[in-house]
Amino acid sequence: MRIAKIETLKADAGWRDFSFLKLTTDEGLVGWSEYNEDFGAPNSTSDLIARFATVATGMDPRQTGRLAASLRALTRMSMGGVNHEAIAAIENACLDVKAKALGVPVCSLFGGPFRERINLYWSHCASFRVWRRDYFEGELGMAPIRTLDDIRALGAQVKARGFKALKTNPLALGPEDPPFNPGFRMAPDFLARHPGARLLRNMREVLEAFRDGAGPDTGLHMDLNFSQRTEGFIRVAKALEPLNLTWLECDIHDPMALATLRRATSTPIASLETIHGLQEFRPYLVNYACDVAIVDVQWNGLWESVRIAALADAFEVDCAPHNFAGHLSSHISAHFCASIPNYRIMEYDVDEVPWRDELFTHPPQIENGQLVLPSRPGWGTEVVEEAVRAHPPRRRRGA
Repeated sequence: MRIAKIETLKADAGWRDFSFLKLTTDEGLVGWSEYNEDFGAPNSTSDLIARFATVATGMDPRQTGRLAASLRALTRMSMGGVNHEAIAAIENACLDVKAKALGVPVCSLFGGPFRERINLYWSHCASFRVWRRDYFEGELGMAPIRTLDDIRALGAQVKARGFKALKTNPLALGPEDPPFNPGFRMAPDFLARHPGARLLRNMREVLEAFRDGAGPDTGLHMDLNFSQRTEGFIRVAKALEPLNLTWLECDIHDPMALATLRRATSTPIASLETIHGLQEFRPYLVNYACDVAIVDVQWNGLWESVRIAALADAFEVDCAPHNFAGHLSSHISAHFCASIPNYRIMEYDVDEVPWRDELFTHPPQIENGQLVLPSRPGWGTEVVEEAVRAHPPRRRRGA
């Protein structure tokens, strides 16, 4: 079996695009993966996929590890980043093909499933609705999020739908609240990465409102991205200690700085979603820099992600997938959770375009806040190309 063709497709996802890779073999088998285009120059990941496709074409997709290692050798002088993400997209499609050829789910290739039901947390809970009010309120007609009472009502919805936890971000509900800058976007004062008193008060109020609505048994996660420096993260973590968070999510590209944060607070720290490759994870784990290692399976590829999880397991650290894309990404992340013993919980975005289900033969089956792992071969779903073409991207995504 040989790779005959690799191509990319995009669909409108409202305020962003869904991006898919289709890999076709000379025997007619098709493998799919999902990737992200938001963190480089316009179409940078797609352009790199096209470049790597010229090398991968003619290779055996069943030799997934060898293929991925070969492509990474071409980028050894500039490893990581979108190079790594483009290769991961090809790798994940190859795994889909290999599992389909064997007639088994992908997780079976890694000794799974360890579990058939995956606990989910409602990610970006209220965040998207606040950040992109014109779209979610205007175009989709979702309930507005403008007061703490709105937050309580949304928390009650999280509980009613059975989600085990929720994750939010600092939210500017009123005109006096400082806008949240995650640290990877240019915005006013984006260089000022330290928390003011109003920001700390805002985070406490929002989390307390979510606790009121969701009840005492729903886990609370707060995601700060790269918004602070080490001292700022420590101040936030200590300020939120009374709320007993499941975790505070902080991104720092320095293992010792992250370890300093973790040791300064009783609030559990989750991190590493932007780290690429086994070797890059190692210094964070050696220094016990976080309580939960977040692994992006889209960006690392499932083969590499399982190796990362095995390394984390040696240090008694749980893993959770970084999953902020579409349904195919959720299927891929679910197979990661089913392939490792040290899984904690899976991220899942609820607030999405109403046609998301139409893009797949089998959307994720969600029951009582859990994803039911499909037993069909491969990822357990196929992309419906006609539906993708019926929802073309509205615009090219930039940096």
